[in-house]
Amino acid sequence: MNKSKFSIKTIVAIGIGAAVFMILGRFGSIPTGIPNTNIETAYAYLALMAILYGPVAGFLIGLIGHGLKDLVFYGMPWFSWVISSAIVGLIIGLVWKRLKINDGIFGTKQIILFNITQVIANVIAWFLVAPTLDIVIYVEPADKVYIQGMIGGISNMLTIGILGTLILLTYSKTKIKSGSLRVED
Repeated sequence: MNKSKFSIKTIVAIGIGAAVFMILGRFGSIPTGIPNTNIETAYAYLALMAILYGPVAGFLIGLIGHGLKDLVFYGMPWFSWVISSAIVGLIIGLVWKRLKINDGIFGTKQIILFNITQVIANVIAWFLVAPTLDIVIYVEPADKVYIQGMIGGISNMLTIGILGTLILLTYSKTKIKSGSLRVED
C-alpha cells in the first residue's frame, strides 16, 4: 500500500493556511511608504504554520497563499515574491521538530533558535532571492528591488520576531508538557 507523505490534517492545514495567509496579506498589512512593500502580519502566521506542520507545509502555504493574494488583489502573481514567501516558510519549517512546540516547550533556547532561523530565512528570501528574481524575470532596476527587498525583509524579521514569537509562546502554553499531569475538578 502506498502511504501518503501528508496526513489529512497537514493537507487541510495547507489549504486553510494559504487562505488565512491570503486574507492577512490583504487586510493585515501596513504600508511602509516604499512602493509595493508592506509590513505583513501574514508572515507571523506563516511562521506558526511552518513550525506546526513542517517545511513542506510552510513552503506550500507561502507559495499558494502569496500567489492567491497577488492574483485576487492585484490581478496576477508577482512570482519573485511568491517564491520568496515559499522559501521563508520552507526554511522556518526546517526547525519544526527541534522546537517541540506541541510538547508545550518554547523557552529561551527555542525562542533563540526560532528567531535565528527566521532571520536567516528572511535574509535569503528578501535580500537575495526576491530582488534577484525581480531583475531576472521582470527586468526591474536593481537599486529599486534591493531596497524593496531589504525593507520587506527587515519588516518581516520584526513582525515574525515580535508577533510570531508571541503567537508561538502563547500556543505552547496551551499544550501540556510531556510528563506532567493535570488534575480535573
